Amino acid sequence: MLELGSPKVDDVSGPTIIRPKLSIPFAAAMNLGASVRINKLGVGIIGGVLLMIVLVYRNSSSSEGAEMPFEMAQTGARVSLKKLLAAAIDAADRGGKIVYQIREEATLHEQSKGKTKEGANDPVTDGDIKSHMAMFYSIKNAFPGVEVISEEHSSSDINQQAVAPAATSNEEVNSVIADDLTVPIEDVRVWIDPLDATQEYTENLRQYVTTMVCVAVKGIATIGVINKPFSNFIAWGWAGHGVSPKMHISKTGPKDDIVHIIVSRSHTGNVEMVAKAAWYDRTNITKAGGAGFKTLAVIQGDADAYIHSTAIKKWDLCAGNAILNALQGKMTTLDGTSIDYSSREMYKNEGGLLATLYNHNMYLEVLKAAKSQ
Repeated sequence: MLELGSPKVDDVSGPTIIRPKLSIPFAAAMNLGASVRINKLGVGIIGGVLLMIVLVYRNSSSSEGAEMPFEMAQTGARVSLKKLLAAAIDAADRGGKIVYQIREEATLHEQSKGKTKEGANDPVTDGDIKSHMAMFYSIKNAFPGVEVISEEHSSSDINQQAVAPAATSNEEVNSVIADDLTVPIEDVRVWIDPLDATQEYTENLRQYVTTMVCVAVKGIATIGVINKPFSNFIAWGWAGHGVSPKMHISKTGPKDDIVHIIVSRSHTGNVEMVAKAAWYDRTNITKAGGAGFKTLAVIQGDADAYIHSTAIKKWDLCAGNAILNALQGKMTTLDGTSIDYSSREMYKNEGGLLATLYNHNMYLEVLKAAKSQ
């Protein structure tokens, strides 16, 4: 079977770089040097077959909005990260539209999962569940072999096949990133948060709400997508390859002598005490909802550091971690350990959190000194 426009593969053993290649004319696959006698009937048959092939190929490649075939996104035991990035953007956007609609219609049907360790309510809404189903199954239907880890769980009566596969091509991504990279499928974990800042969502504090998708490769946050559905804004980044051109990125470190720290409004823990012990009266504390919102605040320069001292789930962190990695920023535990996203079972980060775009080691050292006092 002739494969038109097949990519050039540089390395079949490890991560594979794929570069665009011109389509191979169908006639090149034929032995043009052979001396063959063909009668008029034969010419007519061959011409008709060639015409049908050209029309089918042209229609399949030019159909507006057509999904990429499964084998183009996931070939054998390898997966295309560029296509997975496009799918992550599409999934986050789908979830965001559902979250937006349910909030507008005020049909949240809020319930409680219980209490957190800090005693705060842990709510769940129809926005969480329906966003999960759209995001989770759109990715699974586009990449059936990829493990997807979500904060929420699917209803037993969900019709998976009724969810359209996520789009595996994105114009903005294509405009920024030319090359592709394929990796072994067993190295990939996709973490999704169908609705970050649910508590704020129930309070109608819409600015804090995000939907997020992250692709981890060998446990490292590699691709991140953060969608702010009530602001019509999607930020994305792929470490080592590029970031969304629409994302505002702070170009400098701190602008003054004040250390601007952003913390959780509902899971503050002892962050304020530690920060003030570290920087005294030079500390400005901002409380906000949603890990995605707080990480973007650091990226945009609205805060110098995002600090969290209690346990936090990895689906809250992974997307922001990946975007920071793409910007040469850092997200670690409070003792400087990188966060590992390779295991579904190890979904909690117990070591606290420090996220910065600049001067990460300096913040770590000051915080360690303050905690030891």
